[in-house]
Amino acid sequence: MKRHEFDFDNYFKRYPDLNGFYGRYGGCYVSDELKEAMQEINDAYFTICKSTRFIAELRRIRKDFQGRPTPISHLERLSNKYGNVQIYVKREDLNHTGAHKLNHCMGEALLAKYMGKKKVIAETGAGQHGVALATAAAYFGLECDIYMGKTDIEKQAPNVSRMKLLGANVIEVTEGLASLKEAVDAAFKAYVDDYKNCIYCIGSVVGPHPFPMMVRDFQMIVGVEARQQFFDMTGELPDAVVACVGGGSNSIGIFSGFLADPVEIYGVEPLGRGEKIGDHAASLTYGEEGIMHGFNSIMLKDEKGEAAPVYSIASGLDYPSSGPEHAFLKDIGRVKYDVVTDEESLDAFYELSRLEGIIPAIESAHAVAYAIKLAKKMKKGSILVNLSGRGDKDMDYIIEKYGVR
Repeated sequence: MKRHEFDFDNYFKRYPDLNGFYGRYGGCYVSDELKEAMQEINDAYFTICKSTRFIAELRRIRKDFQGRPTPISHLERLSNKYGNVQIYVKREDLNHTGAHKLNHCMGEALLAKYMGKKKVIAETGAGQHGVALATAAAYFGLECDIYMGKTDIEKQAPNVSRMKLLGANVIEVTEGLASLKEAVDAAFKAYVDDYKNCIYCIGSVVGPHPFPMMVRDFQMIVGVEARQQFFDMTGELPDAVVACVGGGSNSIGIFSGFLADPVEIYGVEPLGRGEKIGDHAASLTYGEEGIMHGFNSIMLKDEKGEAAPVYSIASGLDYPSSGPEHAFLKDIGRVKYDVVTDEESLDAFYELSRLEGIIPAIESAHAVAYAIKLAKKMKKGSILVNLSGRGDKDMDYIIEKYGVR
């Protein structure tokens, strides 16, 4: 479907529908008991999301606590190296806690306070969502349990320390591959056991309705800011917008600002070590329709039709599915999804650090790597990349494993 054939002017009023579907993707595939909990969250969210008091409080938090708006930086030296295409980055690495995750965590924690919950529960992969939620819990005086795979705990030691320092209880998950999927499994189980006293603050635009919608709405601030900032800087909109996609929160945030515009949009998935199952986490590129963690989307499956093992150098991207809205945007042709490898991401990680003085999260380096490839093809124009996080959490692991190039 061509962009002009779809009514993006009214897109956010139509999607998701009342049952949480974006086309055939999304929904709420959970037990009857948990459906009541999801409905409670849904009702509470719609009660307060239009409230001037809630909106004013969230705006105050974003300005006075998070440090929003985050700026856009022109990567002049990187741009000049690869030709005439000008590359810009939306600096979510300068958002408090170092990534975009705090945008939805402060909103979810504020919702938890409104609902009278005492505890917030979440999973984390790269640790940025865990740090953000631990920060939000400390800000609002809530208990906080963070489930994290043993593999990711070893890779993301600085963020584990931050979560503990902020007062969160970090619970190690050792089942399966001990990574993001298993952390989600464990967090969901804990939530089912205690949903009356806590709220599950999911870390991306995944999970049962209303989570994909809520996280998108809270992350939309990235796209709203970026669109206005870029226009103010250049007098026009970018020719292309690029963001990495795991579950898809940072990408849906910036994409939301440009869906109705004549702008090419690219979601970048992790190809990891290659195309073989177990060597990547590029679900939208290589997956098929399926249900996991309470929602229907595109997922990577094994020979039994269950969630396949996945891998990425980026802990925040190694998830066997993507948000249902991403699956929908791919189906209607509005967003193009492509892949970059670990090696390409590492090259971009080092280049951005050396040429521009910005050390990116390895997740964000996937988007930078794709922007470089795109710049070589385009020959002219401009690219806006969502730099979703900073690389403090990755430095020790990358230097230990790959050295300083």
